[in-house]
Amino acid sequence: MSDSTLGQERPAGRSTAPVTTTTTAPVTTTTGRTRLVAAAAALVTVGAGLGLRAVATGDVAKYGGDALYTLLILTLVVLLAPRTPPARAAVVALAVSWAVELLQLTGLPADLSARSTAARLVLGSTFNAPDLLWYAIGATAGWLALREVARRRRTGWRARSPVAGEPGEGGDTVA
Repeated sequence: MSDSTLGQERPAGRSTAPVTTTTTAPVTTTTGRTRLVAAAAALVTVGAGLGLRAVATGDVAKYGGDALYTLLILTLVVLLAPRTPPARAAVVALAVSWAVELLQLTGLPADLSARSTAARLVLGSTFNAPDLLWYAIGATAGWLALREVARRRRTGWRARSPVAGEPGEGGDTVA
């Protein structure tokens, strides 16, 4: 086997023995998979928001939508930066949500919302202090979900056995 077929150059004066390398899954595969899952999660989140609006009214629809809004931003953060740690992704999503809500104090989103449905959906129109809490709830839910996914990746997607005496009693079993 030649050095050129391995794609590695041998430093001058080194042995002519073949170079062997161990390969693991490329980082790009993991990153690509993370982006794919994040894109799917974003679509599911949008669907959940639309579904919530279709079946619920009042505070349930409004505040549930606020939490889902932040969850959507979190999925977009992961889509754009898949190696972002869960806590950082949640903080960024919360900061963006809060910034948009506080921007509503200026009246600019209300002006834009009057002209564009997209602006109304993204920016809202009227400041509402309780929204800040529901954004935090959405960010926390997203952080917990991302943390669990990261934990399962590290442990090989094992789940705790709910019944004593089954494989993995008091420990983990392969799900």
